[in-house]
Amino acid sequence: MNSNLLFDFTVNKENMTIEIKREFNASLKLVWQAWTTSELLDQWWGPQPWRAETKTMDFRVGGFWLYAMVSPEGERHYARTNFISIVTEKSFASKGGFSDENGTINPAFPVNLWENNFIEVGDKVRVDMLLTYDSLADLETEIEMGFKEGMTVDFQQLDELLLTLTK
Repeated sequence: MNSNLLFDFTVNKENMTIEIKREFNASLKLVWQAWTTSELLDQWWGPQPWRAETKTMDFRVGGFWLYAMVSPEGERHYARTNFISIVTEKSFASKGGFSDENGTINPAFPVNLWENNFIEVGDKVRVDMLLTYDSLADLETEIEMGFKEGMTVDFQQLDELLLTLTK
């Protein structure tokens, strides 16, 4: 993979946020589709050997994405994210966390507000992500669960998917 792609990951415990900046070597349209289309999300979201499997996705303000993280043995852990705002090919925000298979959020796990901004930088696209947590404990739990490592693998998988889609 292209190691020259920007990847910044900053934890701010005082503000209870994680800020991620990541470049992708693809068009804005393609990167946007990869983040907002369940058929593409299922191909890169979730660090291998786990995989995402969408149960339902309604990408509109007021809609939601309900999906399972599926292990190689078939074990399922569900998550739901509710879409709060969407500006096509510019930004979207959502709030969510782990849930049951019907989409009821599990309060025993962290919930966050996730804001994504898509910015063209030359022939690349940078996605600026800001995750805001309700408590420092939630932020620390997310980090302890391997969030940075998981996102690192997810982004590598997205790089590979974008490469195949641009051929």
